[in-house]
Amino acid sequence: MNILDTLAIFTLGYPSLMATIWICGGIYFYVHWERKQLWPETFVWDESAPKVTVLLPCYNEGLNVDETIHHLFKQNYPFMNVIAINDGSKDDTASRLAALALIYPALTVLNQPNQGKASAMNSGLSKATGDIIVGIDGDAILDYDAIGYMVSHFISSPKVSGVTGNPRVRTRSTAIGKIQTGEFSAIIGLIKRAQRIYGMVFTISGVICAFQRKALEEIGGWNTDMITEDIDVSWRLQLAGGHVRYEPRAMCWVLMPETLRGLFKQRLRWAQGGGEVFLRYFSQTIRWKNRRFWLLMLEYIFSVLWCYSVIALLLAWLVSQFLTPMEWGITGRLFSYFGSLLIAISFIQFTVSFYIDSRYDKEIFRCVYWSIWYPFAYWFLNMATVVIAFPKAILRQKGRPATWSSPDRGEQFNEQ
Repeated sequence: MNILDTLAIFTLGYPSLMATIWICGGIYFYVHWERKQLWPETFVWDESAPKVTVLLPCYNEGLNVDETIHHLFKQNYPFMNVIAINDGSKDDTASRLAALALIYPALTVLNQPNQGKASAMNSGLSKATGDIIVGIDGDAILDYDAIGYMVSHFISSPKVSGVTGNPRVRTRSTAIGKIQTGEFSAIIGLIKRAQRIYGMVFTISGVICAFQRKALEEIGGWNTDMITEDIDVSWRLQLAGGHVRYEPRAMCWVLMPETLRGLFKQRLRWAQGGGEVFLRYFSQTIRWKNRRFWLLMLEYIFSVLWCYSVIALLLAWLVSQFLTPMEWGITGRLFSYFGSLLIAISFIQFTVSFYIDSRYDKEIFRCVYWSIWYPFAYWFLNMATVVIAFPKAILRQKGRPATWSSPDRGEQFNEQ
């Protein structure tokens, strides 16, 4: 067996291994916790329930913010106020928020120059009065019981410093949108369940999250120089000793890109953000007291190595085709074996994840056909974005403010 064969085993075997871990972790999470939780569950809140402040950062959300806030104030949680932060929008977001504040007395509007989402969240945190801080994006639709489900975790354990909810894709009008529906179930949902089992969650979803206010203040809020503030705050909360939980019943319907350009741009930012967090906190995570991070770190390191191994294997194949023809006997058989194995595992992965998530989203089965193409799209997209983004993370200047721009919101919403 030569270097090429070893590289092929890793390139083809690693996705199979991780998919198996995600499947087993997802099943354990479901059997041990999730299936025992009532859905839907009716909460009875008394005066001792913690007060909640919802932070709603907005940048050019004129088309979406009315719908978001109208739904937000239909929450079945009684002790809640909302702070909307207009982060220097160039459209009519400011005027729409001002009009909404006249309708909802519990809505406070802050205006600031464009400084990025982290800065907007910090501005809202400085004015917050709640013991629990909930964050959602300015284009998201929050399920009416989502806040109650997340708050219950803080009541059950003082060690919980953060809760990540369950984002669901709203934009399903194109193949890309439908494929992402499968991704959020079969990949993101299973990963969060599995990571919850071995103790650490890579990231709290910024579009639907909740925090213990005291824990946020102790770490200094959000860092304004990280390209993905949600990954950064997740790691810092857990490095400080807090626990992060995943609450699948806390659903939030989100707009996702439905063009290749928009999707690539979004995933490139995610990949760069993961690299920045890894590089900044690596020295802290390898300490004995933070050993809970070790499995998470190994998963991230090997996933980055896998992306570069795919590039190396493709280059080797190209060289063999055009310059020095090589014998691909063993490697060819490996591709045939692992390829069949990967297809089988992917089928099991989607079956398990769709069964679990159908509890919350009955329409997910409409995306089954499109989701079977997801493994190929995911692996190639993940490979391309990580290979490009990791050097960007290394070279990005520390302390440079991270601002944002409105993403592709999907074909049906872009036409509005």
